[in-house]
Amino acid sequence: MVKILVIDDEESIRELLDILLRRKGYDVVLAANGQKGLEVFRRERPDVVVLDLKMPGMNGLAVLQELHRLHSAQPVIILTGAGTPEMEQQVMALGATDFVEKEFSLHGLGNALKRLLATPMKAV
Repeated sequence: MVKILVIDDEESIRELLDILLRRKGYDVVLAANGQKGLEVFRRERPDVVVLDLKMPGMNGLAVLQELHRLHSAQPVIILTGAGTPEMEQQVMALGATDFVEKEFSLHGLGNALKRLLATPMKAV
């Protein structure tokens, strides 16, 4: 079974990715920051890392560089809500496998669902 390490400081993102990836049949391990992510990486040796760029403390760029120092062929997918073409070019040059934008606010989606489900549903 493919093991995926998700490193993201937002708990809601980690939980969502954990659920979605497990439903797809992957083994998932989670880390809430860059330093913890490196610890989990060393212990678990995942097949793929999904990495956020903007995190307090050790940011995603520093984590990406350390991952590739530890294992130069490590597949890393950058998942960020703060991407720019320049940032994408930089992380790809540092060895990222892919660069994916968080195209919508998961918090906004969650809040919209809460509002929707708090009101009576209309019959269709």
